[in-house]
Amino acid sequence: MEAHAIGRYIRCSPRKMRLVIDLIRYKTAAEALALLRLSPKRAARYAEKVLRSALANLASKQDNVSIDPATIIITRAHVDPGPMFKRILPAPMGRAYWIRRRTNHVTIVVRAQENVSVTKRA
Repeated sequence: MEAHAIGRYIRCSPRKMRLVIDLIRYKTAAEALALLRLSPKRAARYAEKVLRSALANLASKQDNVSIDPATIIITRAHVDPGPMFKRILPAPMGRAYWIRRRTNHVTIVVRAQENVSVTKRA
């Protein structure tokens, strides 16, 4: 079973967010949450919020049964550019410099593992 979450209009450039999203793609949710919690980047806080939303959406699809993040895999995660806020900064000799404040949209899709096999070592 799959569930997804989309974070829209996040005030961070898409390039910086892609660095964080590339860290967690195809990992288990428990490992991804640990990576995002320990990451010093500001974009990691937004990515963690979207990932937790995706996990909550998966739990609600399964009739609010508690899920173990170690058994959930991030199947898809991508970042799309959002609209830019455009500002003008005064420059020398009557010119104007454009400031483009970028935003992005983050999509994270999670899936519960079907066959979780535990191997015992002797």
